[in-house]
Amino acid sequence: VQLVESGGGLVQPGGSLRLSCAAPELMIRSRDMSWLRQAPGKGLEWVSHISGDRGNTYYADFVKGRFTVSRDSAENMLYLQMNALKTEDSAVYYCATGLPPFPTPGHLRLPFPRGKGTQVTVSS
Repeated sequence: VQLVESGGGLVQPGGSLRLSCAAPELMIRSRDMSWLRQAPGKGLEWVSHISGDRGNTYYADFVKGRFTVSRDSAENMLYLQMNALKTEDSAVYYCATGLPPFPTPGHLRLPFPRGKGTQVTVSS
């Protein structure tokens, strides 16, 4: 499964970015999709999830109220709108499929399809 993230970059604290994920080989609207991130020296961290059936959304506590996951069925794209960014949000962000909402560490150790990631750097 090919997943391709884009939209990362350098932004000042308090700024915003919108990440995109293209999935040429699957229909995003019918799949559970997730965003994860990994900061230097840290493990993979789940950020958000959107369910494939009803489009229910879920967020890690540390991004709740600041990040919004969405999808565009016509364009077959997944998005992560990130507002009020903090320096601790700096990481490589990945889109993935095949994970449940609130995955356990065990889930994250199993193989699952994800992209190569896009770098987000929050710095003044």
